[in-house]
Amino acid sequence: MGRSRGGLTTKIHALTDARGLPLELILTPGQAGDCPVAAQLLGHLRPDTIVLADKAYDADWLRRQIEAAGAAPNIPPMVHRRRKPCFSPALYRARNRIERFFNRIKHFRRLATRYEKHAANFLAMLKLAATHLWLRHNESVT
Repeated sequence: MGRSRGGLTTKIHALTDARGLPLELILTPGQAGDCPVAAQLLGHLRPDTIVLADKAYDADWLRRQIEAAGAAPNIPPMVHRRRKPCFSPALYRARNRIERFFNRIKHFRRLATRYEKHAANFLAMLKLAATHLWLRHNESVT
């Protein structure tokens, strides 16, 4: 759990599928960077997939790791880059599914107000909410 001027903070890093359902969830302190966690998130990456991420995950080593797994990175380049990598804004529009996932997670009051003070308890509640989203999706499909 991180500490800032606003108090205790935690970042939620999530990997979702094309439907916006969570596959992997990781917590880090609020002051930690986003990119170092990406290696853990993308550990089970399948070939022939497109990885959509925001600018915080724009790093050459991460792009190489994604390409080595047989996937294609579609990450908007940082403004200060001299050599801009390939990026498709049309494909990037599908990234709103991850934002929809975070919106659905915030509907769980216990997570939105952060009742849990320990990271392990907060992650457990987060995974419980993710399980609820999976169950609700499977219920509506069948």
